[in-house]
Amino acid sequence: MKAKVHVTLKNGVLDPQGKAVQHALGSLGFEGVEDVRQGKFIELDLTETDAAKARAQVEDMCKQLLSNTVIENYDIEIAE
Repeated sequence: MKAKVHVTLKNGVLDPQGKAVQHALGSLGFEGVEDVRQGKFIELDLTETDAAKARAQVEDMCKQLLSNTVIENYDIEIAE
């Protein structure tokens, strides 16, 4: 199974990388970008064949390593 994890900063958490990208886009002439929030995308190949077990396993991975749950949200997508 494949697991796709999107990790993003929670609302209200400062995002200096996002601000740098927003500034750079403006410098390159891309007007109208009001805000940029940067995150990360993680794709995992799993040997687990049960979708519920795979989701639970990835949930544990997110809580222990893949995200900082104090300042980040994550979204998990499981596909065969």
